[in-house]
Amino acid sequence: MMLKGKAWKYGDDVDTDVIIPARYLNTSDPAELAKHCMEDIDRGYASKVSPGDFIVAGKNFGCGSSREHAPIAIKASGASAVIARSFARIFYRNAFNMGLPIFEAPQAVGEIDAGDLLYVDMERGALRNETKKKEYRIAPVPPFMQELVAAGGLLNYMAARRKGK
Repeated sequence: MMLKGKAWKYGDDVDTDVIIPARYLNTSDPAELAKHCMEDIDRGYASKVSPGDFIVAGKNFGCGSSREHAPIAIKASGASAVIARSFARIFYRNAFNMGLPIFEAPQAVGEIDAGDLLYVDMERGALRNETKKKEYRIAPVPPFMQELVAAGGLLNYMAARRKGK
């Protein structure tokens, strides 16, 4: 699976309360959550993000509470993936369970600027910054996790399995 989009750059310790503020947790509607994604750190994100774009961040992305609303909001906003130096453990699993791929790329993150055009090849484990003409190795997404992403998340994956697909 190949992903392509521009970078939205953030710092370290972006917590789930910043990704989707608690005041919007009275809904689980992805479209409604997307309208408020990142609004406490970047008011323009939700209205300007394009399908396929990437959120790029420092260390410990997704720390804080274990709410699944955070990866749902990111995915529904149109972002194709999150690239970070590191992820909070619970966010890591929630992201794949919701069908949002995430990639740890410590070296690349430091060299990516907001607006850079990025390509990610999930199978090959490659991240290319087309703006800077640099390529980085990233851990390939394991086949099972790729299946979760392709299915749109764990629930869709399980439903398809029950139907014998």
